[in-house]
Amino acid sequence: NAENISPRDLWETYLPAFKALVQKAGVREVMCAYNRYEGEPCCGSNRLLHQILRDEWGFRGIVVSDCWAISDFYEPGHHETEPDSAHASARAVGAGTDLECGDTYASLSQAVSQGLISEAAIDTSLVRLMKARIDLGELDDNVEWRNIPMSVVSSREHAELASRMALESMVLLQNRNHLLPLDKGIKIALVGPNANDSVMQWGNYNGYPVHTVTLYEALKSRLPGAQLFYEQGCDHTAAVQLQSVFDECSIDGERGFRAEYWNTMTPGNAKPDVVTHVSSPIHFTTMGATVFAPGVNLGDFSGTYTTVLRPKRSETVVFSLQTQGTMRLRIDGKLVFQGLNMKNNHCYELPVVAGKEYKIEIDYIATEGNCATLNFDFGREIPSDLMQTVDRVKAADVDVIVFAGGISPMLEGEEMPIKIEGFDRGDRDSIGLPRVQAQLIEALRSTGKPVVLVNFSGSAMSLTREAQLCDAIVQAWYPGQDGGDAVASVLFGDYNPAGRLPVTVYKGLEQLPDFSDYSMKGRTYRYFKGEPLFRFGHGLSYTTFEYGKATLSADRVKRGSNVTLTIPVSNVGGRDGEEVVQVYVSRPDDAEGPTQTLRAFKRVAVKKGATTNVTFELTPDQFEWFDTGSNTMRELVGRYVLHYGGTSDPNVLSAIPVDIVE
Repeated sequence: NAENISPRDLWETYLPAFKALVQKAGVREVMCAYNRYEGEPCCGSNRLLHQILRDEWGFRGIVVSDCWAISDFYEPGHHETEPDSAHASARAVGAGTDLECGDTYASLSQAVSQGLISEAAIDTSLVRLMKARIDLGELDDNVEWRNIPMSVVSSREHAELASRMALESMVLLQNRNHLLPLDKGIKIALVGPNANDSVMQWGNYNGYPVHTVTLYEALKSRLPGAQLFYEQGCDHTAAVQLQSVFDECSIDGERGFRAEYWNTMTPGNAKPDVVTHVSSPIHFTTMGATVFAPGVNLGDFSGTYTTVLRPKRSETVVFSLQTQGTMRLRIDGKLVFQGLNMKNNHCYELPVVAGKEYKIEIDYIATEGNCATLNFDFGREIPSDLMQTVDRVKAADVDVIVFAGGISPMLEGEEMPIKIEGFDRGDRDSIGLPRVQAQLIEALRSTGKPVVLVNFSGSAMSLTREAQLCDAIVQAWYPGQDGGDAVASVLFGDYNPAGRLPVTVYKGLEQLPDFSDYSMKGRTYRYFKGEPLFRFGHGLSYTTFEYGKATLSADRVKRGSNVTLTIPVSNVGGRDGEEVVQVYVSRPDDAEGPTQTLRAFKRVAVKKGATTNVTFELTPDQFEWFDTGSNTMRELVGRYVLHYGGTSDPNVLSAIPVDIVE
C-alpha cells in the first residue's frame, strides 16, 4: 500500500536494492505488485517503470505482474482504479507491464477496439516477450534446460554447494558460558518438532532434493545409539496429539482405504490404472524415487482413497494432513476441505455417532512433479503430556538438551488455508515461538540440564523468554537438503559459525509500529531507536576478533570519486574462523534520515593469531543519500561517517569521518 509511503521511504528503502539487482545481477524479469503510489498504481506509474527502470537504469528485460494484480485494478474491494478489465489491461500495458500473471490481458483485444490502447503499444511488449522466450530457448526444438538429468541436478558439486550454503547461513545468536561447541562424548536429548522434519528444511517455492539430512539423522550418524535420546515432544503449534481411529474404518471387507490411481492428473475420468489397499494411516512420498504404489508414476498422477468410518463411540473426529500436491476431502459426498502444499493438523472436525457409517473420500493430485507427498490421518485429539517428555529426558540421564523448534513453511507462506493461534492464512500475527514449544522448553529447563535451542524459521522470531531459559541459541533458518548436517557441524565445532543476522530480532511486537503503517519510522536497524533482542548483523563465533584503527585513502573526496577504506582485523582467539566485516554509512546533518545504513560487507577467513587488512573500494553509489530538494537519491556534498565492525550495534562499531566535496 504505497499510497502512504513517503518519497524518502520509497527512494531510500524500497528502490536501492531493486536498482542494484537490475544493474549488477543481470535480472531479466521484474515482478510488479501494483499497489498505489501518489494516486497511481505503484508499478504502473510511467515514471517508475518507463523513466526510472528503463531510461535511467537501463533495464531491457520484461516486466510481469504479480498474480491477479491487474484484476485488483477493477474488482470490488480492491484498488478500483479502473471500471473494467479492458481499461485495466490497457492501463497496465501502457504503464510498461509486458506480461500478466492472471487472465485480465485476455481483454486486450477489446481494449484495442475501444481505443483504450494501440496495437503498437502492445507490439512493444510483445517484442520483449518473444525475445525473452528466444533467449530462454523455448522456441528451440530441443530445450536444453528441460533435459537436465538428475545426475547433474543432484551431482557431487551441487551437493557440496548446498552444504556450504547451509553452513555459511548458520547464525550463533547466544552461547552462554561457552556451552558450544559440544564434546562428542556427551549424551544428548534431541527434542522438538523440527528435529526430524525434512520438508520444513526446504522453505517454499523450492526445489526437491533426492535426500534431505535432518538434524536427527545427522546426530544419529555422529553418535552411538546410547549417546542420543530422541523424542518429538510436541507439534509445531498443537498442544494435543492425534490418537488415530484408523482401525475403525474399512471397505470391501478390509481394514483401511481402497486406493485407486490414475497415471494422469485427472482422477476418476477413466478406469483406474492401479487399484490397491492401504491398511494403515496414509504416509506416502515420492522423495527418493519411491512410488505411492507399484505401477503408479513418480509424478503427474492422481489418486482417490475411499473408506467407511464406523465409530465405536460418539465423539468429534479431527482430520490432519500434510501435502505436496492438491487434496480434497469429502464426507458422504460433500466437499469439506481442500488444500495445496500445506500442513494442517486440524483441517476438519466431524462429529460422529457410535455405530453410524460415514463415507470418507480423499482426492489427491500430484501437482509438484516427482515430489508428491500425502500424509493423512484422523482421530481424537488427546492433550499433549509435556511432563511425560520431561520425565523421559530425565530417565535418559543426558548431559545436554537440544531443542529443535521454530516454525515451518507449512505455517508461514503465501495465502495458505490455515488459521490457528499465531498464524493467519500464511501470515504471522505473533512473532514469538508457538505457545506449546515455549511451554515445553520451560519444562525441559526444570531438568537442570543445559538447553540449546536450534530455531528453524524463515523470518525473525522473538525469543526473549527462550534467551533467558536457553544456554545457547542457533538460528538455522530453512537450511535445505544438508541443513541437519550443517547444524550438527556447528553444535560439535566441526564448523566455526560465521553467519550474521540479515534482519533485526525484536523483543516483541510491542517494539514495532502498527502493521498497517508503511512508514519506515521505528523499523529495521536503520530507524529503530530501542534495544532489540538481537541486532541486525549480529552473530557469534567460537573465536574472538578485534578491529584495529581503519584508514582512508583520503578524508576529503571529490564528488564522483572512489575512496579506499582499509580495516585491520585480528583473530585473537584460539581457533581459525571467519568474520563478516560490516561498513555502515551515516550522515550527521540529516536528522530525519537513518541512523546508519549498511553499504558494504565482506566475509573473510582469518587464522588464529593472524591479522588481515580488509579493503573496501567505496564508490559514489555507496554515498548516495536522500536529497530533500529533488526527492531523489544522489551523492551529496558534506560530511559522512563510516562505521565499521562485526555488527550494527552502535556501541561496538568504530567510526571514521569522510567529507565529500565539489
